[in-house]
Amino acid sequence: MIADLIIYNIRKLYTSTEKAPVKGYSMGRINMISNAFVAVKDGKILDVNSGDFKNYINFSTKLIDANHKICLPGFIDSHTHLVHAGSREDEFEKLKKGVPYLEILKNGGGILGTVDKTRHATFEQLFDQAYKSLDTMLTFGVTTIEGKSGYGLCLETELKQLKVMYELNRKHPIDIISTYMGAHAVPREYEHNKKSYIEKMKEDLVYIKSSNLTNYVDVFCETGVFDIEESKDILKSALDLGFKIKLHADEIDPLGGAGLGVELGATSVDHLMAISPKDIKVLAQSNTIANILPGTSFYLNKPFANARAMIDQGCALSISSDYNPGSCPTENFQLICQLSANHLKMSPEEILNAVTVNAAYHLGLSENTGTLEIGKDADIILLDIPNLAYMFYHFGINHVTDVIKKGKVVVKNKTIQRGRK
Repeated sequence: MIADLIIYNIRKLYTSTEKAPVKGYSMGRINMISNAFVAVKDGKILDVNSGDFKNYINFSTKLIDANHKICLPGFIDSHTHLVHAGSREDEFEKLKKGVPYLEILKNGGGILGTVDKTRHATFEQLFDQAYKSLDTMLTFGVTTIEGKSGYGLCLETELKQLKVMYELNRKHPIDIISTYMGAHAVPREYEHNKKSYIEKMKEDLVYIKSSNLTNYVDVFCETGVFDIEESKDILKSALDLGFKIKLHADEIDPLGGAGLGVELGATSVDHLMAISPKDIKVLAQSNTIANILPGTSFYLNKPFANARAMIDQGCALSISSDYNPGSCPTENFQLICQLSANHLKMSPEEILNAVTVNAAYHLGLSENTGTLEIGKDADIILLDIPNLAYMFYHFGINHVTDVIKKGKVVVKNKTIQRGRK
């Protein structure tokens, strides 16, 4: 079969060939091919190999000389709060002075401050701000993201966020998996009547489901937000309607959110800086992904999740940015990977598995992306570095030069190539 595209002269190609989810010590396994090429046909990977590729070429085949760069699967950022209005640099000084994040929220700032701005923003304003962020993510090698609502806390604005993501998914090269997160905080109008807000959310879930804008529901299970029983109530209602579920769990206090996630069959439990040793063991016995967000720990100057213990006890980990305006305002996904090496004590191979194959697994995308294997989407990035380890060693800059999304060159020599999806 003749290829549409051949990427050749690849110094080293790295990809997982493990069955997802990749757990425990298996996270340290990565397949590496020297002097590699990738053949692409109709947006799918036709072959990944080394040596001669002439049998795949005719006059119409596009050739890309990788010039001895390394090749990886496109990164998957599986936890972001992409669509929001404004920014929160005014809170940064408070955080630096030690004001707790939940205290800022309690006093009407934090998430609620962004809710006010997002409610008042137009569809176009939200779209334009998020599109710009997606462009930055793309240049850093991200080809798929998950994006949450949760800055509306009312049906009208939650739907507005989800509709923005729907349009972004249509028009931007990055694929977006949307999540409804009405349970991100309690809005001011329900401050003294949380129970009524929970009941309203459960009613809204019916409409959200019928909209076909998302198949996922997330809940912020934390002290001062939604406790274990409240989270369980919301998530069980979501499950009854056919949603898949995930949780912000054990971020600040060890409430047992991770254990609840396993009990209910969550695709992922996220943050986990305060997860208990007991729940690490529970998580290791499941296929629920531990989604670690080191950028939040870094920005808030808080302890990092004990990723090493989770891996050593057999958990499956993914790594995400938690891109949001209040606790991780960065689209630099390579920095997130570098924080994982330095602060989570993860190996390059473990991190690559975390941001590709395992991230794809808990977003339900394993059949299409996450590895460079025959038949999968040609989501490919080239990095101008000598080996995988160098990406984590030389930190803070962008090593990605080229991005191919479903067989189309969308970033060339660090410049976005404009065109419709």
